[in-house]
Amino acid sequence: GEHFRGFLTHLYVEELLTRFQQTDSVRYQDFAAVWREMSFSDVFLGVSGEGELRRFCRTTLATAMKYFLPPYSYQIRVGGLYLMFAFYHTQPTAPPVQIRLALRDWAQVHKFLKNSVDSGHFDVVYIYRKLFETKAISYTAMPHFLTFQKQRKPKKEAVCADFLGRTTAMQDLLSMDILDELTHIQNQYEKLKEGTVEVRSQATMTHRDFSEEEEEGGGKSSSKSRASILSSIKQKSYSNFQQASKSRRHRQAETVDSAGSGAELIQEAADAAVHPRRPPSLRARTWKNLGVTKDESRLQAWLLSAPDQKERVPVKRTSQVAAGRP
Repeated sequence: GEHFRGFLTHLYVEELLTRFQQTDSVRYQDFAAVWREMSFSDVFLGVSGEGELRRFCRTTLATAMKYFLPPYSYQIRVGGLYLMFAFYHTQPTAPPVQIRLALRDWAQVHKFLKNSVDSGHFDVVYIYRKLFETKAISYTAMPHFLTFQKQRKPKKEAVCADFLGRTTAMQDLLSMDILDELTHIQNQYEKLKEGTVEVRSQATMTHRDFSEEEEEGGGKSSSKSRASILSSIKQKSYSNFQQASKSRRHRQAETVDSAGSGAELIQEAADAAVHPRRPPSLRARTWKNLGVTKDESRLQAWLLSAPDQKERVPVKRTSQVAAGRP
């Protein structure tokens, strides 16, 4: 059926791109030689019915568009562009089926064309301009036709690892679990190195910030990876802050214990927190300003004259005068 024919077309496309990759070239004449060698124009033979033929043409063009967009290497993307050009001009339909290019992918296409011009690959730019001038490309909102079939799980297309660029393959290899494991191994290595006096001052086999640099380098691949890296950095910063605060509290406790009066100081601090210290009263401040000591302030304030300290006589103050007495 149609699905089986589409699967075979996908396999043939991968075989053609593999042979084109082995040429180590981005010239259209090298691609055309591989196309003719595989007799790729016969891919449309045996399709019966106008409707089925147009659906199959859309499948072939969508497959070529898949390899024209990231994350594939530059040479594979050139091969995808050449495939679109070849499929469009060899399809036996009238009018020909157009190539659907979603607006979300236009930024990547524009960057690809700019890199081609800067690198001097003018045949790549020429093939794209020929597609543009013949109105073979239809700029659409979605890469495929919208249908009313509800999919609970979105389809995830497989990516050929042999066609990926080096930078993309490296970013896919690095994950948060691998970076955490690298950090753990790095910490264990530093501890073992510090335990050996001879090695500590002579050998440095790894970079201390290796895992952090890998995180920064991998964060440029996409917005999703940048978000995960920022989240991991925040978590690590928070954990480092907690560890630092705990260590400071531990050092403070050790300092108090070494003084020999840690328990008393802690108790005084607790009492001060429960019963805050009041400022001195007006009377105490007055005595202090007059230069009166604490012992002198205990004398009876109602006495006009104080007895001699050597001959201290107990004096009683009568609060009430007996009735009838002067």
